[in-house]
Amino acid sequence: MSDVLVIIGAGGMGETIARRLAVGRTTLLADFNTDLLDRLSASMETDGFDVRTAKVDVSSRESVEALAAAAAELGPVTQVVHTAGVSPTQAPLEAVLRIDLLAAALVLEAFGNVVAPGGAGVLISSSSSYLTPPFSPEQAQAIRISTPEGLLELPFFAPDVLGNAGVAYGLSKQANRIQVQHASGTWGARGARINSVSPGVISTAMGRLELDSPSGAFMRAMVEHSGSGRIGTPSDIADAVTFLVGPQATYITGIDLLVDGGNVAAVASGRVPLPGR
Repeated sequence: MSDVLVIIGAGGMGETIARRLAVGRTTLLADFNTDLLDRLSASMETDGFDVRTAKVDVSSRESVEALAAAAAELGPVTQVVHTAGVSPTQAPLEAVLRIDLLAAALVLEAFGNVVAPGGAGVLISSSSSYLTPPFSPEQAQAIRISTPEGLLELPFFAPDVLGNAGVAYGLSKQANRIQVQHASGTWGARGARINSVSPGVISTAMGRLELDSPSGAFMRAMVEHSGSGRIGTPSDIADAVTFLVGPQATYITGIDLLVDGGNVAAVASGRVPLPGR
C-alpha cells in the first residue's frame, strides 16, 4: 500500500503541486468542481500517475471529514496540501469567510486526526495577511480556542464589522497562520508536521483576476518595487511546499513561509504605500 498525497483544490497551483509530489504515491485530488477534477485526473493518469478523485465542499464539516476518511482508506496519509480558496473578486464576503476561514479550520482538524506519523501538511494562505492590521492578543487567542464553526460567530468576523470581502480575505488568511500554529500541537501528537505558505502575486487564474480588479494597481506596484521584480509562478509555490513536506524540513512546524518575491518587504520599507494611507 503506497503513501497517500491529498491535494485539496485542483486549480493551477494545486495541479503544479500535485505533479511535483505525486511520483510514487497514490494521489487523491479533491475539489468542488467535478469537471476540473475529471480533466486533471485524466491528464495525470495519462502521464503515469496513480490518481483518485473526490468531490468536496470545504466549508462543510461532513464533506471534509468524509474526504479525510476516504484518504485514510487508501493508505497512510503522509502529505496533505490545502490550496482551495476564493479571492475578494471571486466571491462575496460571506463566501470568503466560509471558504478561506472556516474551511481551513475544518481541514486542519479532520486531517490532523488521520495524518500518518512522519507526515506533513501545508495550508496555502496569502501574503495579504501581512498587509492587514494584526489581531489583538485577545482576538488571536479567541481564534486558537474556537471550534471551526465558532470562528464565524466571533464578533470581529461579523460581516458588518468587516465591511467588505477584501478585509474578510486578509483577516481570514491572517487567522490561517494562527490556526496552523495552534494545530501544530495536535499534528505533532501524531508525529506529523503542519505549516502554511503565503504566496504573493502569483500568475494563476485567481491571481490574474485580482490583477485586473481595482486592487490590481497596488499589486503591480508591489511587484515593480519588490526585490525580485517579477510576478510569481505556481512552480515557485510548489518549490516551497516541496521543501516543507520533505525530509529537509523535519524540524519545521507551526510556521508560515512568506513566498512573495519581496512584495511585503516593498510595503514594509515604504517603497509602496498601502492604499488609503
